[in-house]
Amino acid sequence: MKKIALIGANGQLGTDIVKVFSRDHFFQVISLTTKEIDITDENKTKKVLEEIKPDLVVNTAAFHRVNDIEDNPEPAFLVNVVAEKKLAELCFKNDWKLAFFSTDYVFGQDGKRKKPYSEEDCPGPISTYGVSKLAGEYVTRLTTPKHFILRMCGLFGVVGSLGKGGNFVEMMIKLGKEKGEVRVVNDQICTPTYTKNVAENLLALFKTSHYGLYHMTAEGQCSWYEFACAIFKLMKMDVRCTPVSSQEYNSRAKYPPYSVLENAKLKKLGLNKMRDWKENLTLYLKEKEYLK
Repeated sequence: MKKIALIGANGQLGTDIVKVFSRDHFFQVISLTTKEIDITDENKTKKVLEEIKPDLVVNTAAFHRVNDIEDNPEPAFLVNVVAEKKLAELCFKNDWKLAFFSTDYVFGQDGKRKKPYSEEDCPGPISTYGVSKLAGEYVTRLTTPKHFILRMCGLFGVVGSLGKGGNFVEMMIKLGKEKGEVRVVNDQICTPTYTKNVAENLLALFKTSHYGLYHMTAEGQCSWYEFACAIFKLMKMDVRCTPVSSQEYNSRAKYPPYSVLENAKLKKLGLNKMRDWKENLTLYLKEKEYLK
């Protein structure tokens, strides 16, 4: 049985990794929350991990409040880059594998893009958050060869994001019930991705030694407006959903107009277990017991 040290075990993705991996006898998951480990504390991180002696360190910790990072980038770079580099150094020294989670926000500069990005496409972030995650990718690749870098998009899971206080699906349901109408951007095209499906795919990938960079998102694509409409349709909610442009929100950070990722490397290896976003949305709503 291989031992995994899971950093951020009580987060949106970490929670589903624990659920999915616990059903399989290949891995033993040691759950580490912020109470047990703070990756910005190098000495404590070293002490905790060297006591565990894992085969694989899975780092789901991240600073991802995108707009806040534009005003104050230092905390994001401390977590996403500096702490990640120290973690990668520790993994290299002890011959542990390392998994780092990145984002579709490493793209965005190609404003006319209409074709999904593969792992071979050159990144070009347009937000400080995207820059911090891309830098995290680079220090991981530079520091330790036994790494998995996973780019994801629009995550939604049962426990919600600890850093953001929920997820898009729950926010739409809440606003729909309270106000009966919502305004949602229709000029950002992406692929909302269910964290439980991600965990299922990670289980397959982590059993291999196929290290490197991977895109791991749901199949298909939609705008956030289309995603919201799909939520209300499945929930049978009578909500007035109005499409608006990103400019109308006047957010401090810039968001990629098109950030659909193609799981090219997973498909090449025969390891792509990602479902269509519509199917995943239905499964999520059933898991939340909104649907029977």
